[in-house]
Amino acid sequence: MLQINDLTITCRRDLRTVVEHLNLTLGPGDRCAVIGEEGNGKSTLLRLLCDRSLVEGYAEWSGSFSFGRDRPGYLAQEAAVSELAGSAREFLAASAAFEALTGRERAALAGELGLDIGAFASERPLSSFSGGERVKLRLARVLAEQPDVLLLDEPSNDLDLDALEWLEGWMAGCRLPMLFVSHDEALLERVSTMVLHLELLRRKTAPRATVARLPYGEYVAARSRALSRQEQAARKEREEFDRQLERYRRIRQKVERAQSSVSRQDPHSGRLLKKKMHSVQSMGRRFERERERLTALPEFEEPVFLSFPSTSAVPRGKAVLELELPELSVPGRTLTRDIRLGVYGPEKLCIVGPNGCGKTTLLRLIASELLPRRDLRAAYMPQDYADAVDLSQTPVELLNPSGGRAGEERSRELLGSLRYTSDEMARPAGELSGGQRAKLLLASLALSGANVLILDEPTRNLSPLSGPVIRRALGAFPGAIIAVSHDRKFMGEVCSRTLVLTPRGLEPLD
Repeated sequence: MLQINDLTITCRRDLRTVVEHLNLTLGPGDRCAVIGEEGNGKSTLLRLLCDRSLVEGYAEWSGSFSFGRDRPGYLAQEAAVSELAGSAREFLAASAAFEALTGRERAALAGELGLDIGAFASERPLSSFSGGERVKLRLARVLAEQPDVLLLDEPSNDLDLDALEWLEGWMAGCRLPMLFVSHDEALLERVSTMVLHLELLRRKTAPRATVARLPYGEYVAARSRALSRQEQAARKEREEFDRQLERYRRIRQKVERAQSSVSRQDPHSGRLLKKKMHSVQSMGRRFERERERLTALPEFEEPVFLSFPSTSAVPRGKAVLELELPELSVPGRTLTRDIRLGVYGPEKLCIVGPNGCGKTTLLRLIASELLPRRDLRAAYMPQDYADAVDLSQTPVELLNPSGGRAGEERSRELLGSLRYTSDEMARPAGELSGGQRAKLLLASLALSGANVLILDEPTRNLSPLSGPVIRRALGAFPGAIIAVSHDRKFMGEVCSRTLVLTPRGLEPLD
């Protein structure tokens, strides 16, 4: 069981409170999805619950939390660099609990995770395993500790479609209480039994934590309905209030005009008007009290906004890419053969395939062909953002390399629409969250005027609240898109065609 009582978390850098007065209880079978915009404290919450020393350098907290017998099992977003360099055997041997498992227990654990037991003793570097295999090996070490609660931070990162489906099935069948963060909306819909929604309202100055015992999809729909009902009721009340207030103002103005014109030789009329003004003033005080009791307009985080200019169109049928590649290789290994790919404007293509099959390698090759073209304006968003931008620069500097005042104002306006605060606009991009950096690169694409976008996992770091907005913007993009993605929502809502990269080349997705 996990019990959180009146937990408040404040970031030291800007003294911004990201979680305030949180109360939460998880029991067996509860799978609680933690959702919220980028920078709202989701990962910080999980780190604190795991080990307070992980956040001592940048956050303060008050309140209390407790587990069952032992500490929770925590799966961080990424394995440490030193762990990736070592072998799978060394990675698992670092856990005394895993080392203490009997052969039968190891076989049962491998079976639960759908993993070949030989992987536990492999001398291959952990980094050489696929994303799905790495997650399973890391989960093996976590589960060997026999935790009472699981804290999973982005377990779906870098997984191919098969691994995602396995992870969904494993999470849905796990009886341990689970608090998890994921940007994969399909996984959230299929796995969660409840939601913890972390919001920062009023320009990220007012935190709000909402706990709902509903699956993610039902929570989003119920929240939308509740906000709509509250807004309709509030606006209807205000319309009626405004009509009555206008009537009151007309009466007051009429009495004031009469008072100003009454003759001193008519004291009786003066007394009557004075008495009437007292009644009018009493009515005004009643209106002020009623104003305070009006149904409040709903408070919620403003959604991000992004759009691409209409000038980014590609003529229908224009040859964007005609690629024939006998072989795609990396040093020491052939990835695939006989690639034939034609992309014509304004098509939106998605390439999928198992981890390690060469999707990113192929996309880099496509970028190298399209970026120099003079008849197109191509732009490339790599999976590693550092390959595209200088992360030591601020978001404003990156979007406004010329340094002009007009460009700075345009950049700040665009960043504001993506929910950057003034403080975040002035920070080095390397200090921002992965989701904020992703939105920064997407903003640079919107400003570039490109009519062909080459995107490597463009939505992998976006929150499930930002994701739908970005997908709508990319779906409405009038140019061509060539993307690699495992985001099933992106594939269904943005892309007109999906191909699978296999050892035999590119094939249609079944």
